[in-house]
Amino acid sequence: MTAAVASPAVAIRNVPPFRADHVGSFLRPKFLLDAREQFRTGAISAAKLRSVEDEAIRGIVKFQEDLGLRGITDGEYRRTYFHIDFLTQLGGVETKGGIHVKFHSAKGDVDFEPPVMQVTGKVRHDRPIQLADFEFLRSVTTRTPKVTIPSPTMLHFRGGRGAISRDAYPDLEAFYADVAAGYADELQSLGNAGCSYLQFDDTNLAYLCDEKMREGARQRGDDPNELPRRYARLINAAIARRPSGMTVCIHLCRGNFKSAWAAEGGYEPVAEVLFNELAVDGYFLEYDDARSGDFAPLRHVPKGKTVVLGLVSTKIGQLETKDDLKRRIDAAAKFVPFDQLCLSPQCGFSSTVHGNEIAVESQAAKLRLVVETAREVWGGV
Repeated sequence: MTAAVASPAVAIRNVPPFRADHVGSFLRPKFLLDAREQFRTGAISAAKLRSVEDEAIRGIVKFQEDLGLRGITDGEYRRTYFHIDFLTQLGGVETKGGIHVKFHSAKGDVDFEPPVMQVTGKVRHDRPIQLADFEFLRSVTTRTPKVTIPSPTMLHFRGGRGAISRDAYPDLEAFYADVAAGYADELQSLGNAGCSYLQFDDTNLAYLCDEKMREGARQRGDDPNELPRRYARLINAAIARRPSGMTVCIHLCRGNFKSAWAAEGGYEPVAEVLFNELAVDGYFLEYDDARSGDFAPLRHVPKGKTVVLGLVSTKIGQLETKDDLKRRIDAAAKFVPFDQLCLSPQCGFSSTVHGNEIAVESQAAKLRLVVETAREVWGGV
């Protein structure tokens, strides 16, 4: 059984997200990792490091274009972590210590202690954060440059109330308002520069699908049933002033560190709010294995919104088959119209500088599979 193919006049998309898309991060080449270490030890300057990053980004842009992808990222090659590098450039945000997270993989558990975001003062957008990076990316591709930034929820969930200064924010509503305003300013600066495709990377809405994570939220004093609604209001406020013509998507991630994950569970606990109260245009959803649940939560997706099915794993080298991908696209189409679906890997290949335990050749093969499958299913990418 193979998926039905829609007529190209109906199926080909000229706006993002595209039929064949991706989450954003790629494995770092060794020469870039070497340069980052040299910068850390003081052996090279920040200007030299940026020059090396520029070279690496030109390479990963060509890689994406050669595969036929239409949405092009810089691979997150200027970052150590998908979220921290951005968030600590907001005024009032620092990192202090670490939080222990137990990740899980096919090889066993992985212990990881990423730095914890601490809000120590009023959150402010003191200057554009991604603008220079976007302008460089736009200068080296003729396709649609895509900017990926952490979701504003990342400043709350992991530390909760305890990670937010009570002196600065005796009232949490003022905190949410300032975060939204800071993000709105960032989106405005990007939009003014011509950015038309932006993605929020959000672990927290996905973590709220996992009962252990939900219990952790309760212990921090939060209601896991109310948090999705509160987070939707935060994100909506952050994008309310986005320029016309800017597509905003959100990627829900259950953790991605050295091919390991932190959470599991289907989308049902957050689905109704996620699809109907969150005012984004599209959703990158992890559906690479059984821990992501079934497609039934997609019944809540309204007309006009796009779901990018993350059916291809970035965590293992084994290559999926086209027939299996087509069968799963058909299964999803029982809950949401076929024309509202796209295809991608389930996550980035390197959400942190460490990268997943997958070969560069497998990274290419998996993206090629996504592109080829999209062409066969929808008539184009």
